[in-house]
Amino acid sequence: MAAPAGEAHGTQLLLELFVMLGGAKLLAEIFAWLRQPTVVGEILAGVLIGPQVLHLVAPSETSHVLAELGVIFLLFNVGLETKPSSIFKVGRMALLVAVLGVVVPMACGYLLMMAWDGNKIEALFIGTAMVATSVGITARVLADMGLLDSTAARIILGAAVIDDILGLLVLAAVASAAKGSVNIAEIATTALLALGFVAAITFLGAPALTRAAPHFRRLRAGNESFVIAILLCFGLALAGTYIGVAAIIGAFLAGMALAEAVESNHDVHQQVRGATEFLVPFFLVNIGMQLDLSVFTNRQSLLLALVMTLVAVLTKLVGCGLGAWGLGLRGAAQVGVGMVPRGEVGIVVAQIGLGVGVITESLFGAVLFMACATTLIAPPLIRPLFASQKT
Repeated sequence: MAAPAGEAHGTQLLLELFVMLGGAKLLAEIFAWLRQPTVVGEILAGVLIGPQVLHLVAPSETSHVLAELGVIFLLFNVGLETKPSSIFKVGRMALLVAVLGVVVPMACGYLLMMAWDGNKIEALFIGTAMVATSVGITARVLADMGLLDSTAARIILGAAVIDDILGLLVLAAVASAAKGSVNIAEIATTALLALGFVAAITFLGAPALTRAAPHFRRLRAGNESFVIAILLCFGLALAGTYIGVAAIIGAFLAGMALAEAVESNHDVHQQVRGATEFLVPFFLVNIGMQLDLSVFTNRQSLLLALVMTLVAVLTKLVGCGLGAWGLGLRGAAQVGVGMVPRGEVGIVVAQIGLGVGVITESLFGAVLFMACATTLIAPPLIRPLFASQKT
């Protein structure tokens, strides 16, 4: 009996992979013909094939693992195209963008919920969900356009790393407050570890890997540079989770640390790009599958979801745009829109709030709607803003 059961499980897995990847690529092709960002098509594919419409597949452990691998490879690939020196040039502005991109959405989200129902803990969690930024979405659009080396793109990437650290600290403080106390020492320790991790990889790891790169060729197992690159990606992603920052930040830092070391190694870039193209659709489809359409059945929940989405878009656009005002109106708009997607990060914050019992199911649905809607709204706005720009 064990063999048939295992075979059935394998068949189901292959069916899920076929439907998710096939659906994503079909919708991506349609959106490419319509001259729209393919990212939007791949997310909408998740909505269509998921439990809300066609019921072909549902979020599962398999889809979550593939999605996590997809976004890890996406950010690793982006890191390989980003030299540390290019981030240093925009460091101050990226810091200002990140800080304003946390403060403005947090404050407005909190005030929105206080005006809506007056529950302070709920308001804090919604404000925290507003803080999140899913840089993977913006990075995918800019990578497709060949604009990862633009000034605005470098600011977005630098701000996203800082944003993740600040968002982590805000989430830790809010989660502690929900339990009745705030552990200052624990939050400070997490902050120091996160900052130390980023600094160590950027200032020490990158130069060390550049010096070590010529020695990679002495290995004889085959594809040695690619194997080392992938091990570093997984290793720093894992280290990031232990320290408390997102795995994708560790993956991005791994790519950035290797950027100069493998700059002339086209084989590594091609191999990473191939793995990325295979895995990223699962990340995008998984976001779409988690959209809860039941929010449309309740007028109050729908109204809150729409208002929350509007506030989420405007607060990132204004907050991050003000931080990048030195680039001019167009540059500020590019950075502001690039920081709009909440994606899987906003969903995770909402799941934590639901798990500890501080937000209701209807509010959770509204946050899911906001996270998915901002993810769908941003790419069509990013494309025209960057359309005429040269790297």
